[in-house]
Amino acid sequence: MTSKTTLTYLALSGMLLLPAIGMAGKANQNETSDKDAKVRKITGCLMKGDSDHEYEVKAANGATWEVKSDAVNLGQHVGHTVTVTGTVNNAMAHGAKEKVKDKTMDNPNEHGHMTVTNMKMVSESCKE
Repeated sequence: MTSKTTLTYLALSGMLLLPAIGMAGKANQNETSDKDAKVRKITGCLMKGDSDHEYEVKAANGATWEVKSDAVNLGQHVGHTVTVTGTVNNAMAHGAKEKVKDKTMDNPNEHGHMTVTNMKMVSESCKE
């Protein structure tokens, strides 16, 4: 193979792989049930937390998330059902902890900490 043919082959091979890599990245980003995922999307009731800038989202499955945000005004949606998207604080440790709970507890409820980057109001009330 000549060097020009080799370069063309490598360039085309790389182009074929890039869309697949990009799609895989998007699939992981939208996967919210993966307990190792760094970015999660959670729907639940937004409640006031312990401190001034901390809140809690309680999902229908019993999972609770302590949430905070510099990007979103969470306070105006307390008592509403919301869908929050954000970054899980220390995602690797969170995933490991939750997997151990899944194996050792009869009814484990996920609990984590998240920095919210986006929020959508689902309902002006929470259904318990």
